[in-house]
Amino acid sequence: MVMFVATEATLFSCLLGSYFYLRFQHGGEWPPGGIEQPKLLRPLVMTAILLPSSLPMIWAERGIRRGRRWRLRIGLAATLLLGASFLALQGTEYDELLHEFTITTNAYGSLFFVITGFHGLHVLVGLAMVSWLLAASLRGGSFGARRHDRVRNAAIYWHFVDLVWAAILFTIYLSPRL
Repeated sequence: MVMFVATEATLFSCLLGSYFYLRFQHGGEWPPGGIEQPKLLRPLVMTAILLPSSLPMIWAERGIRRGRRWRLRIGLAATLLLGASFLALQGTEYDELLHEFTITTNAYGSLFFVITGFHGLHVLVGLAMVSWLLAASLRGGSFGARRHDRVRNAAIYWHFVDLVWAAILFTIYLSPRL
């Protein structure tokens, strides 16, 4: 999982590097073409939902290491709820922004929707992992103090998704204001 996350981190680094490269090559106002600077309220709410979602995941993982299956279930359910809330807010953001610009409008539109969409896809994959673990734990899966590797792998991935969002928040939402 660590190697997989490293390759995904490289991919996101390339995407965010492309954003800054194109932004500074453009030389004019950013975002270009009359697109307003990104609004901050929704992304900050999304951040306040997604970043703390690592806490119940940590709690769940530590719980199952101690053989406390109930902590695993509650922590996974909380992580699932927070991650799904993040994706729902991202969907409302897309619904609003698609009236202003699309992925084909200009380089900014392409970068915005590719970077945030790719991250949203990663959140969805993480939610699938968490959902599978939750379902398995509810069915009486073989999780316990000595059998928790799947939980640890999902936790590593989930923390990665959260950290990437922090980089996206800075790059797409905050850096145009600097």
